[in-house]
Amino acid sequence: MIYLNNEKKINKLRETMNKENTCIFIDYDRTITSSNSVDSWMAIVNKKVADEKLLDELNKCNKKYSAIELDYTINEKDKDKYMLEWYQGSMNLYYKYNITKEQMEKSIYNSNLSLRKGGKDFLTKLHENNVLTIILSAGIGNVIEQSLREEQCNYNNIHIISNFIKFDKNGNMKKFQDNLIYTCNKNIDKLQNLKKKEEIEKKEYRIVIGDLIEDIAMMGEYPEEKSLKIGFLNGNISENLKIYNENFDIVLTEENNFYDIEKILKI
Repeated sequence: MIYLNNEKKINKLRETMNKENTCIFIDYDRTITSSNSVDSWMAIVNKKVADEKLLDELNKCNKKYSAIELDYTINEKDKDKYMLEWYQGSMNLYYKYNITKEQMEKSIYNSNLSLRKGGKDFLTKLHENNVLTIILSAGIGNVIEQSLREEQCNYNNIHIISNFIKFDKNGNMKKFQDNLIYTCNKNIDKLQNLKKKEEIEKKEYRIVIGDLIEDIAMMGEYPEEKSLKIGFLNGNISENLKIYNENFDIVLTEENNFYDIEKILKI
């Protein structure tokens, strides 16, 4: 089901937005990837490669916090605290079990990471039209890069902002690069040392595509009349449909895909 919550605004933006004046901010996990895909944090610890104890600890962590992530009855301050605990806890487990570059690359190759239907074609069309595209993800940047390479859509109009793992010359994990990006702090205005900052600021219009309400903040503070917010509602549909419709201009439920977005935007 597709919900168009402000058709007047959507129609006006379709007339004024074009490939030269628009920047797209898009989430990765369960947005570019399908709703049933493994996420990028788990993609680097495939069971064929990773320590079973690590997998067990990560699964326990995910089970505890994933339900909280989709619960919009929790106040923002408490949710921020829980999400930070989740991401820092997962990161510490990678340090504890010393994930290597070789393990990571093999795990990603063997994982069931899959793009949402139409995702590859959507990214290809953005590339063909040279639309500035920012993938802003609380996932693992190394996974995003490798998956886009494997899908042959690692295009030069796409800039990835995410949690990148740094390795030493022997392929041993050193640390995560820069500050941790997690569910509640994905805001382009608050991120430092952005290579595309000037280019982003030159664009008159912004489109954000995500699967969580928190993803709307990816594009930063921006005029309502010059921004379009598109949300995939992957789960907890009956509980969260109302709040998604209140926050997104367009809501697509789990059976919808990027071909639907193309039709709406007339790309």
